[in-house]
Amino acid sequence: MSHHEGNHQKDDSSDSGIVSLWSKKIRKLKNKLIPKDRKVFAHYMVGITYGQSPTQWAHDIKTAKEAGIDGFALNIGPSDSYTETQLQHAYSEAEKVEDFVLFLSFDMAAGLWPVHQVVYLINQFKNLSAQMQVDGKPFVSTFEGPDWAKNWGEVRSQTDGIFLVPDWASLGPHGVAEKLDIIDGAFSWDAWPRSGHNKVSIAEDRLYKDALDGKKYMMGVSPYFYTNLPQWGKNWYSSSESLWYDRWDQVMEIMPDYVQIITWNDFGESSYICDTVPAQIVPGAEKYVADYPHAAFRAVLPYLIAAYKAGTYKVEMPGEDTAIAWYRTTPIGAGHHGDTQWGQGGSHLAAHGARDAVSVMAATSGSTSVTVAIGDKERTFKTNNKTSISYFEMPFDCDTTGSVTITLHGKTTEGPAITNDCSHGHVIFNAVAIQV
Repeated sequence: MSHHEGNHQKDDSSDSGIVSLWSKKIRKLKNKLIPKDRKVFAHYMVGITYGQSPTQWAHDIKTAKEAGIDGFALNIGPSDSYTETQLQHAYSEAEKVEDFVLFLSFDMAAGLWPVHQVVYLINQFKNLSAQMQVDGKPFVSTFEGPDWAKNWGEVRSQTDGIFLVPDWASLGPHGVAEKLDIIDGAFSWDAWPRSGHNKVSIAEDRLYKDALDGKKYMMGVSPYFYTNLPQWGKNWYSSSESLWYDRWDQVMEIMPDYVQIITWNDFGESSYICDTVPAQIVPGAEKYVADYPHAAFRAVLPYLIAAYKAGTYKVEMPGEDTAIAWYRTTPIGAGHHGDTQWGQGGSHLAAHGARDAVSVMAATSGSTSVTVAIGDKERTFKTNNKTSISYFEMPFDCDTTGSVTITLHGKTTEGPAITNDCSHGHVIFNAVAIQV
């Protein structure tokens, strides 16, 4: 699928002639089908929803849809007793909302999945109106599980067919290419900078597109990553200062068939974009999640998703102009680094790679300015006059502290202050996000 598809349409002054008729039909088909086929999902961790009410599901679906998200990928493990109950809540609430879909994402790293259990769950939900389908088959995904690949043929036969788009990132694009006969597409979890790098690479996405040889590609996009859960041996930060901007810009270059935001609600890994749900925060993550809202990341999604679906940044702004900012509330030099590594499996400390910066992303219909202030220091940035999306950074350090404000069109939002107070005994590498 080319990123040149979409709204490039030329008026014909005459309907005469076979060529003219066919060219009009082809243009109509492209304009009607291609953008509609592109969808944006968000990865929803069902494993942290014990005792969750249908009301919470309804809220999540409502706020996701308002951001332009088309549906949830429901990450499930094999051993949680409440999984089916929560899936029933999710599908029931999604069916009340027009054009919001769900699909199962089997977490193969969470335990051993018997074939009959996978078959049972697919069959339970495949015919519901909220089920994401492609070519009349239920869309199914995974987190990892290439060793389970041999079982998918049996699953297909016992479910009357599925549309399988797994994440087998551990195999990489070349490994996935050797299993094209098993899958209908692939999902890449490779959405963050590698250890020791400040920027996320687009190289893996290009390799996936080539390896899939025309099969569907689902591209992972994430706003952030930081985890510090010693009980699970996890303590690293992936550079996220410009990640939300960079990755969406790469989406516009790759033009994948689908985008999956990683994640909607993984609080333990600081990749969430939902409203904070205290009951879902895993033990140990409270200190770096409770006071670090990320909901503002959603504010720029309506424009970004509209641009992706149209295949061009030149789309009408859906709603009012907006700007968001995200930042850590303590400078790197304010305290101990907490032994946090710079990237998964990294050999350097995050303190050597993280940048002290207020990151700002603006979605505006025309050229304007955004003002950022930290305490008594202020900078005004001009927005991009070539596209409707802009990115800026305002650096800070131990001598640049105080309340953070962003101002757009005379409206100002104040966020938590940047201070030198490391109340948890070390620097927290998660960010707060605010919007105006």
